[in-house]
Amino acid sequence: MTEPMGEEIRALARPLRTSADLDPLMRRIGDARVVAIGEASHGTHEYYAWRAALTRRLVEEKGFTGVAVEGDWPDCYRVNRSVRLRPGADEDPRDALDAFSRWPTWMWANDDVVEFCRWLRQHNAALPEDRRIGFYGIDVYSLWDSMHALVDWLAEHEPDHVEHAKRALACFEPFGEDGAEYAFAGRFAPTSCEQAAVDLLRSLCEERGNAEAEADAEARFSAEQNAAVVVDAERYYRAMVRGSAESWNVRDVHMADTLDRLLDHAGPKVVVWEHNTHIGDARATDMADHGMTNVGQLLRERHGTDDVVLVGFGGYRGGVIAGTEWGAQMEPMTVPPARPGSLEARIHDAVADDALFVFPRGERPGWLRRRLDHRAIGVVYRPSRETWGNYVPTVLGDRYDAFLHLEDTTPLRPLHLENADEHVPVAAFGA
Repeated sequence: MTEPMGEEIRALARPLRTSADLDPLMRRIGDARVVAIGEASHGTHEYYAWRAALTRRLVEEKGFTGVAVEGDWPDCYRVNRSVRLRPGADEDPRDALDAFSRWPTWMWANDDVVEFCRWLRQHNAALPEDRRIGFYGIDVYSLWDSMHALVDWLAEHEPDHVEHAKRALACFEPFGEDGAEYAFAGRFAPTSCEQAAVDLLRSLCEERGNAEAEADAEARFSAEQNAAVVVDAERYYRAMVRGSAESWNVRDVHMADTLDRLLDHAGPKVVVWEHNTHIGDARATDMADHGMTNVGQLLRERHGTDDVVLVGFGGYRGGVIAGTEWGAQMEPMTVPPARPGSLEARIHDAVADDALFVFPRGERPGWLRRRLDHRAIGVVYRPSRETWGNYVPTVLGDRYDAFLHLEDTTPLRPLHLENADEHVPVAAFGA
C-alpha cells in the first residue's frame, strides 16, 4: 500500500469501541427514512452485534418504526407478533426464532438476534400497540409456507376468497413443495402456476380499501404480503433455470417492493438488515457488469440519496459459521487475514484497529474512488478460495455511505443445529 493511501484511510477513520462511537454515523443518517445495514458474512457475531447496537439507537433516538431482514415472511411474522406483544404470540422471542426451519437457520436463529428481539419486546411493552416496532422478513423463498399461511387466513377471515387460494395451491402441489422440481418442470413444459398466483393476489387485494376498518389490519397486511411472496417466488423459481442474474433481480426487486409496502404500512422509517451484496449499491461493483441490480441501488433510485443511508461491514480475520456447500451442516470456520491489496488488508495496514468510516458527501479521498477487492462470505464459505474468490471488486465510496471495519471476528452462536430433513431453498447465490 502506498503511504498516501494509508494517510487517507487514517484521516477518515474514527474509533469503534462502544455504541457512543456511532455518533458520527447517527449525524450522517440525520432524517433519512431508510437505513440499510449490511454484513460481510451471514455467520459473524460482531456484524450482528454492531448492527443491533446501531438499530437500537435508531429506534430510541430517531423514531424508526420497523426492522426488515433478509428472512422469510411467515417465520419473521411469528417473531413480529412476539416482539409486538400480540395476543397468543410467543412470550419469549427466542421460541419464535428457534422455530425457524429453513436452511440456513443460523442466520436468524442465533443468540445475537435473540438478544436484540428481547430488547425490542421490552422496548415495545412501554409503547401503545399502534406505535410498537415490528420485525419483518422480506425474502422471496417461502412460496409454500406463504401459501399455506394464506389459505389458513382466508379460511378464517375471508372464506369467499379461499377457493382462489386452494386452486393456486393445487397448481403447486404436484411439485411436492420443491422449488427445484417446479423450476425445472417449467423449463421443459409450457405449464406454469403464474396465472394462478397472480389471480390469487388480485382476489385478495380487491377489498384492500376496507383494511383500515378491520379489527386486525396488521394480520390482513401479512396475508397480502404472503400473496405477494407467492407471486414473486413463482417468478423466482422459473427465472432460476434461465439465468442467475435474472433470478437475483427477481429476488432483490421483491425485497425492495416489500420495503416500499412496509414504509406505507409500518413507516415512516425502516431499518434493513441484509448482506452487503444486497444493501451495497450494485453499480459500484462488478454486479452491474452482469446485468444485476440490488436492494441498495433500488432504494437510492426510488427514494433518493437523502432519504437512504447504506452502511457496509468488513472484517480482516477471525471466524465464521457457514456451510461448505449449499445445504450443508453449519460449522465454525477460520477466516484468514484478508488477501494482500484488498480493502480489508489496506485498512488493517493503515489502522490495525476497529474503525468507523463515514464518507463525505462532496469530494472524496482517492481510496474511496478506487476499485478494491472487498471480501464477501455468504452462507457458503470455502477458505481455499481466498486467493482467487470470495471478493467483490468495489468502489467503496459509491457502494456505501459509511463502513464499519472490524479487525478480529468470531462466529455466531446458533440456537440449534440444522435438521437432517431441513428444507433447503433453491438459490443461485449464497448471499
